[in-house]
Amino acid sequence: MSSAYNRMIHHYADWILRYRWVVVVIATLIAIAFAAGAPRLGFSTDYRVFFSEENPQLQAFEEIQNIYSKEDNILIALIPKTGDVFTPDMLQAAATLTEEGWQIPYATRVDSIINFQHSYAQGDDLTVEDLVKDADTLTPERIEQIRRIALAEPLLVNHLLADDGSAMGINVVLTLPGQSAGEVTQSIAAARDIVGVVEADYPDIEIAITGLAPLNNAFTEASQSDLSFLFPLMYGVLLTVMVLWLRSFSGTIATLMVIGFASATAMGLAGWLDFMLSPPSASAPTIILTLAIADSIHFLSTMFHEMRRGKNREEAIAESLKINFHPIFLTSLTTVIGFLSLNFSDAPPFRDLGNITAFGVIAAWIYAISFLPAIMAILPVRVSAAQESQYRAMEMIARFVITKRRFLLIAISALVIGLAVMIPRMNTNDRFVEYFDPSIQFRADSDFVMDRMTGLYQFHFSLESGQTNGVADPDFLKTVEAFSQWLREQPGVRHVWTIADVFKRLNKNMHGDDLAEYRLPESRDLAAQYLLLYEMSLPYGLDLNNQINVDKSSTRVIATVDNVTTSRMRELKDDSETWLATYLPGDAVGQATGPSLMFAYIAERNIRSMLVGTGLALVLISFSLIIALRHVTVGLLSLVPNLAPAAITFGLWSIFVGEIGLASSVVAASTLGIVVDDTVHFLSKYLHARREHKADPETAVRYAFSTVGSALAGTSAILVMGFVVLSFSAFEINESLGLMSAITIAAALFVDFLLLPPLLMASDRHHSQTKKTANI
Repeated sequence: MSSAYNRMIHHYADWILRYRWVVVVIATLIAIAFAAGAPRLGFSTDYRVFFSEENPQLQAFEEIQNIYSKEDNILIALIPKTGDVFTPDMLQAAATLTEEGWQIPYATRVDSIINFQHSYAQGDDLTVEDLVKDADTLTPERIEQIRRIALAEPLLVNHLLADDGSAMGINVVLTLPGQSAGEVTQSIAAARDIVGVVEADYPDIEIAITGLAPLNNAFTEASQSDLSFLFPLMYGVLLTVMVLWLRSFSGTIATLMVIGFASATAMGLAGWLDFMLSPPSASAPTIILTLAIADSIHFLSTMFHEMRRGKNREEAIAESLKINFHPIFLTSLTTVIGFLSLNFSDAPPFRDLGNITAFGVIAAWIYAISFLPAIMAILPVRVSAAQESQYRAMEMIARFVITKRRFLLIAISALVIGLAVMIPRMNTNDRFVEYFDPSIQFRADSDFVMDRMTGLYQFHFSLESGQTNGVADPDFLKTVEAFSQWLREQPGVRHVWTIADVFKRLNKNMHGDDLAEYRLPESRDLAAQYLLLYEMSLPYGLDLNNQINVDKSSTRVIATVDNVTTSRMRELKDDSETWLATYLPGDAVGQATGPSLMFAYIAERNIRSMLVGTGLALVLISFSLIIALRHVTVGLLSLVPNLAPAAITFGLWSIFVGEIGLASSVVAASTLGIVVDDTVHFLSKYLHARREHKADPETAVRYAFSTVGSALAGTSAILVMGFVVLSFSAFEINESLGLMSAITIAAALFVDFLLLPPLLMASDRHHSQTKKTANI
């Protein structure tokens, strides 16, 4: 089999060298053809892209939106430098924004203290009108009256008005048709234009823009930021590393072309397949650049080594193909398996990331075994002198490992186990505002609003009365009021939006504005009449359809919470659903939902789904290694250095960070195929020495370090630097993914150098002794 393999590679190398120009031209044309699909790539502008159709939290949220209205919003917050919103300038600015808010594309509702529908008694009549009229002619007395009414209104305070009157907001509700990815961008651009005009007219007012529509837009901005910043930075870092490592101009140029072709092919193919980019999948080019370089480095390192030994360029290329064809294929295969396992993710963007990266790894392998040797046969090549310091360093490490093998086996095993024990201490935490770096405007504005006015994380409940017009039933209203009051008493809850407050105000109005009558109506007929009178008085666009369903059988309650942890959100969800199951009539059990809860469960769900994906990937990779290495014991032994890096990473993360999010749930799977690469190269050289040179375990370890140790250190350094670049992403998920992956790859080199050799020597010694005993 070995001789047949050698003949096949010999014929292949001969063909590549003979038709070098044809190979280069065809490879270039293929890369261009695939790259032509890149302009078809779009950016997702919907946070729902992070959730699969089967996600129960998404299904619950869409159900409640179908009952009331499917809404996204833009919250424009105004914070005066004077600390008081009840001034002529502030009210005029708010009035302008309220009026102009209706001009934002897809706006269907605008709410603020300006057009808050204030109701009051006027004789026997109910009067409902805007709280602030003619903002440019307000007297001090009228402003003081507005202050008193607004700060006493529970539907406003801590929702559209800070409880101390230091900030207020205009909430623009959008009903997006969903026919174009540019709808959100168009709305946000219009809102920013309007805000820009007001900021110019009122320089003493700070204005922030947040909400679900800006959240959607922030995903696009983060993706574009990463592509425009990280991709060029990655190219610069890799160029520097290759110049220092290869010390060959032609080798550097050829490698840059290979990784550029691989990235362009993958992104172009994704475009032809109509992929929509999101922040996670937008990081694929950076990851592909990082992974693709390893194939070229291994090929060129061997080629230059052979040329230093006296072979001409063609002979060195052929020998490098012979030595590296099998391990490069195997490492590419395991990397592809690892990234394809992301298809088990519950978050579709990670499926896209896995598939696009897998495309790139396959393309990199094809270009590395075809285009790279062909172009190196064309370009002029000068080989620098060997760096003896690298070889001496590997000899020193090999000597240390062999001498201290028992100590290293015990100490590092204990370290890995000790860190693995720390992993269960971590908590999951996914707050969507913190997905973005403060350099992204959405994050800065959202933090500003949460500090000054209201929370951004909401719980939506639909409370069913079980009968048409049941929202006017006194018993049902008492349940709604009791639930609303219970929510207000819960730690972390800042505001509760409930129809019960409207009914209490109407009951007071219809009793001559007697404060003693600020309570729920006692008669169903009376409550129904109040509601009818109120609805008939409301202007277009400010009806109660966002609070009451069409047949008035159910009502929506919205609880706004502070910037609490997602574990606290899950606790509040469970407690609230227990309360509703206890007190709601019949089978009308309410369920908490909303974007904040969807993200609160996303990491937990993804971890469960990725356990299956990672497990399957581990089985496939181990099976591939057993077949490729033709050694069952060594193949199974490879599980240790393949699993230990993830244990080290998560253990360290538990100690120094203590929380994991969505990114953490895919790190093990995405890095599994990468960390196997070092193991494959080390094991292949170790087994080659044992089989071909009949070397003992210690000599085989020295051979592995001397032949591949330096290359492993170099490629690992490149991979670490590549993922460190990713950690500069403006998107926190990519930042965590990059940093954790960098730690994992560094840990893999640590394990492969200091734990794997002692394991191999111990295993081979035990195997030899067993065979001797059996022979006796």
